Amino acid sequence: MAVPHALRARWQAWWQARQAPADTHQTTQRNVYIVPTLAGLSFCGTLGVLLLASINEQLSLGYGLTFALTGAGLASMHTTHANLRGLQMDLRAPEGVHAGDEYTLELRLHNTGSARFGIAVSAQLDGRLTEPAWVDVPARGHAVLRLRLPALQRGLRELPRLVVSTRFPLGFFRAWSYWRPAAKVWVYPRAEDVPAPFPTQAEAGAGEAASTHQSASGTDFSGVRSYRRGDSMKQILWRKSALALEQGLPLWVRETEAPLAKDLWLDWRDTQGRDTEARLSRLTAWVLAAERQGQPYGLRLAGRELAPSLGAVHRQACLELLAGFAA
Repeated sequence: MAVPHALRARWQAWWQARQAPADTHQTTQRNVYIVPTLAGLSFCGTLGVLLLASINEQLSLGYGLTFALTGAGLASMHTTHANLRGLQMDLRAPEGVHAGDEYTLELRLHNTGSARFGIAVSAQLDGRLTEPAWVDVPARGHAVLRLRLPALQRGLRELPRLVVSTRFPLGFFRAWSYWRPAAKVWVYPRAEDVPAPFPTQAEAGAGEAASTHQSASGTDFSGVRSYRRGDSMKQILWRKSALALEQGLPLWVRETEAPLAKDLWLDWRDTQGRDTEARLSRLTAWVLAAERQGQPYGLRLAGRELAPSLGAVHRQACLELLAGFAA
């Protein structure tokens, strides 16, 4: 089993060296390949039987039928190759996603000739082709194709090699071309399903915590709960409590949250006791939660530090730092 694996590795290395990565691709006579399909081989076998029968029985009509079908097969081969040859394609770099999700490759196909039908694009993942996405390209027009691929492992990942193929018109032949995109995709750590409270902030001063805590003196609405001794009369929800009293239930009280610390620091050291991926998952959940709440946050990770801020650019910088972390 080691010999076939080595041969496959050498074959892949030869292909990698032959194809330079690029975000544009044009199918030409030199990079479009064609082979008969199983249906095509069966068709060729049928032609062979017809020819032998015609020779054996000396049937003029048999010769005519055999040669007519052979011409149709050769025309099909030429049409299949021409259906793919001459296409120009470009790729838009995909946006970052979290591990376990899918990202979308958006391809634009440009056609300067006659209409193209049944163009399929799939990706090579772990030696296998993914389910293809299909598109028809109008004559002297453009078409957009979207291919969804899984994001399996965090980090800055190269895009897989794409296979552009067609079997139009009869399915007797398959023509294809390889394309190695140069763009890469950021795969962020998967966020923790149930985010833990924010870590306590030493910078917030004595007795003050950055984690969200519930207090009667808070300013942000958090939810409702049953009345407890010491609750302010201003917190009681009188309309809801009236219905509760009729049913013999306790009063309902509005619950609030105390504001977060001014500067929220998300630190790698605050996730101790878990494995590396679980710690990154928790930090990712904190980044997303802080962004949703509009709380400025900073990130400290293995000697690197991003100052507290907000916004899409800061969030992306934090997520990329987490994605590229190496233990």
